[in-house]
Parts: sequence; C-alpha cells; structure tokens
Amino acid sequence: MIGSQVRPLFNTEAAFLGAGPAMADNLSIDRRTSALLVMDFQTLIVDNYAAGAEALLDRTAKLIAVARTAGIRVIYVVVGFRPGYPEVSDRNATFNGLKASGAFAAGAENAKIHPAVAPLAGEIVVTKHRVSAFFATDLDLILREWGVKTVIISGTTTENCCHATARDAMFRNYQVAFLSDATGTFDYPDVGQGALSAADVHLATLTILAFSTADVMTVDEFKARVVGANVAAANKAA
Repeated sequence: MIGSQVRPLFNTEAAFLGAGPAMADNLSIDRRTSALLVMDFQTLIVDNYAAGAEALLDRTAKLIAVARTAGIRVIYVVVGFRPGYPEVSDRNATFNGLKASGAFAAGAENAKIHPAVAPLAGEIVVTKHRVSAFFATDLDLILREWGVKTVIISGTTTENCCHATARDAMFRNYQVAFLSDATGTFDYPDVGQGALSAADVHLATLTILAFSTADVMTVDEFKARVVGANVAAANKAA
C-alpha cells in the first residue's frame, strides 16, 4: 500500500512549524521493549469497513507471525460492551447507534476477532468502549508493567481506531511505529463534504501521523528494523 513517501516524522520543516524536534527517520524496533497492537479486526468491521480486506488480513497475519517469532508481545484490542450497554450514554449519538443495532455486544458473532488473525491462547485481549485503545482501558498499565517503550500499530480503521490510538500513545510518551500496509479503511460516502475513497482517507491519515506523531513504515520495513534475538527466524516466518 503506502510506504516511504509519508515518513518525514519530525523533519526540519515539521520542527520549524512547531510539530517537534528535528529527528531522523531511524526508529529501531527493540523486541524487548516493543508491543504490537492488533486492533479492531472484528468480523463486523472487517466485512464492512476494510477495503481489500483479504489482502489486509494476509499482510497482518504475516506481521503477527514475525512479531511472535521475534519475541515481540502481541496485544489484541476489540470493541465490546456489557449486556445493556452501560458504557454508552444517551448523549453519545455514535455509540448509541451501536447500542441500538446490538453491535459488539458481549459474545456476539460480529464482535469476534477474524480467524485469519486470531490470538493465541494466553495473548491479551483488551476490550475498549470508545475509539482509542487507551481510553478507559488498562492498556497503558499493561504496557508500563511490561516496560514497553515502542507501540506498533496495526488494525482497522486507519483514521479512527488506529489514528486515535497512535496519538494517545504519543501523548503518553511511547514511540509509535504505524504500519501503513497493516492498517486499512473504507470508502466514505458524501455526507455533505464530498465523498472520499479509502485510498485517499488512508493516505491523508498516514501523512498527518508521519508529520508529527508516528514513524510510518511498511511491514517489510518493520521487519528490517527489528533488533534483538530471533531476527533471522522472524524474517523467515514472513
């Protein structure tokens, strides 16, 4: 998908505009202090809000295999609600829509993680009730207890869950690696501002993130940056 053309994280121009200090695009992935977030690959989302879902799932499955082989911790994140949706206020129009439709209810088929990228026994699954994986969850606590310094972002959709989580990670002083071809989105209809293709939404989000928030890279670039033990085996796994 999109790769190296959107990676000027904290370059000289960004620093001049106040986005942050000038930094080279050289983030290394230390397996000992990194965690891969696999977010919102639930059947309802994959089936309706992920253009090119089959290819996206295939790339993400290979990414997960690389992370596991390299010894990078994998954390899954899902949307979910208790019976009766006590987490949803009547004032929240967006999430009230989910409540009315019964989406992501505890145990619902549409809330299950797609089998192509399913977690292994013992891998943590964090349940969130809003867009960001950090909001009102114990994700930050888990990462800090593990000594994680770098958060690797994969999931759907690019501009919602993935973007919000990347920003929240940066706000909490994590380094952020955002995987351009292990994230994806959908075609936006015209709701008064003009329609947008999935490709346009994806590219715009990557550009914004690369400017000030994350080191945007492809899965192959991620593999090349993993340092520590099991690197050769990790690359072979993909």
